[in-house]
Amino acid sequence: MGLLPVRVQPIGNELAIAWNDGGESYLKLADLRRLCPCAGCAGERDLLGRLMKGPDRPLTAESFRVAGTAPVGGYALQIYWEDGHSDGLYLYTRLREWGDAPPALPPVNPAPLLPVR
Repeated sequence: MGLLPVRVQPIGNELAIAWNDGGESYLKLADLRRLCPCAGCAGERDLLGRLMKGPDRPLTAESFRVAGTAPVGGYALQIYWEDGHSDGLYLYTRLREWGDAPPALPPVNPAPLLPVR
C-alpha cells in the first residue's frame, strides 16, 4: 500500500492532511490554488513540447476557500473550490512533497492599471 491520506481537512487558511505513514502536511490554500495542476491553470504541452495555456482566470476570495475534497483512485485528491473550480487532480506524492518543502509559486499577473481621471 502506498502513500494515502487518512484525513483531509481545511483549517483556517491551510489544508491539513494526515497520512497513513503517520506524517502530517499543512498546505496553504492560496498556494494550492496557485499551483492547480489542471490544463486550464497550468497549461498542457502539445506534441512538440510547446506549453499551451489559455488566459489566466481571475481569482476571488472564493478561489482560495475549499468547498470539499474527494479522493481520485489511490493516487490523487480533487479539491472543490468555492468559486466552482475543481479540475485539478493533486497527486498524493506531490502534496506530501509540497508539505515537506513548499515549492516556488508561479508569478501572479498584476491587474492592469486603470487610467487616472
